[in-house]
Amino acid sequence: MSREQEGIKEEEVRGQTLLGIDYGEKFIGLSLFTVGRDPFPFLHGRIVASQVADPKEEIKKIVEEEAVDIIILGLPHLTDGTESTMTLKVKKFGESLSAYLENMPLYFQDETLSTYEAQERMKSDPRFDFKVDLQKIDALSAAIIIEQFLQEQVIK
Repeated sequence: MSREQEGIKEEEVRGQTLLGIDYGEKFIGLSLFTVGRDPFPFLHGRIVASQVADPKEEIKKIVEEEAVDIIILGLPHLTDGTESTMTLKVKKFGESLSAYLENMPLYFQDETLSTYEAQERMKSDPRFDFKVDLQKIDALSAAIIIEQFLQEQVIK
């Protein structure tokens, strides 16, 4: 049940666990956040696409283990807002994931420049030794996707 930008009331997501996904063909970044409990999204790592038979199965395991209530899937666009080939691939993956997980709410969130923002944060954060950590950048991008979703789509 994927949803476009429709807006959600804050009380509808309070206490809900969100799984942010930064989908890529090589790596899929993951981050978790429980609204009203966690101070910030937690980096949950990444899936290396070449090392798994089906990324959807890996995501389903995380959804079950972490009691995820809502999935936020980053949707890339070109900087002028137009769709790219990757936009279409992510939409297709999102629809497939939504069908695979049946009644799990899935929202698309514009993630334009989230990787760039993740790089900039890493360069100024002692947790990353002030360096871009390629092992964690996808998960940080997923955390940024959650943050942007909460800022742009949750109505206070």
